[in-house]
Amino acid sequence: MIVLVGLGNPGEKHARHRHNVGFMAADAIGDAHGFGPARAKFNAEIREGFLTGDSGRVKALIVKPQTYMNESGLAVRQVADFYKLEPQDFVVFYDELDLASGKLRIKTGGGAAGHNGIRSIDAHLGNGFRRVRIGIDHPGDRSKVTSHVLGNFAKADQEWLGLMLDAIASAAPYLTTDDQRFASEVGQRTAPIRPEKPRRANTDSGKSKPSGDGAASADQKQPDKTKDAAPPSQNPFADALQNLFGRKK
Repeated sequence: MIVLVGLGNPGEKHARHRHNVGFMAADAIGDAHGFGPARAKFNAEIREGFLTGDSGRVKALIVKPQTYMNESGLAVRQVADFYKLEPQDFVVFYDELDLASGKLRIKTGGGAAGHNGIRSIDAHLGNGFRRVRIGIDHPGDRSKVTSHVLGNFAKADQEWLGLMLDAIASAAPYLTTDDQRFASEVGQRTAPIRPEKPRRANTDSGKSKPSGDGAASADQKQPDKTKDAAPPSQNPFADALQNLFGRKK
């Protein structure tokens, strides 16, 4: 059995906060894989279902603690005790200030990095659970952190956020077998499309011209002044007449 814990704060007023992206990820997985309806248990909102992947059909439980972020560990501990589970059976989804928006990282153990939900789970369950950090970017000013975290995602975030949640849901079955495969699948699905740089036109038998200082391009090539050059005239007067009549049309 695998337990997928999404972190957030309960209630409609918090539903679209950046701090609630863990809830959003858990919901996306449950919806994509046909989990049952939510019900209240263990001081949490839970959904039961299965993840089907390379290892077959694995029973899964989605847990969204309803105790507010600071006490998330209470619900997780109750789930662990009831099902007799170990920390490694839990995967926790949460927001990460120190990751750019649209980035995701997964690891086992580590510090809380100031995240109160993770700190609470550490205290009640231990440190050995898996952590899926979803980047929400840093506002750049410590005084703006609280309003950023507890503020709604901006309109400009909707494209990457939707793509991220879909990718997490699609790749979720890999969490039963291979964490790095999960991260790789999400990364591939959320990678930005980079247009190819236009190639320089080649007009000289497949060889490009150097572009360093003093180098002439194909359309700036200097003529060879030594080729077919006429010998200088020995009659300056004749030269003058030739130049004069040569200008007439």
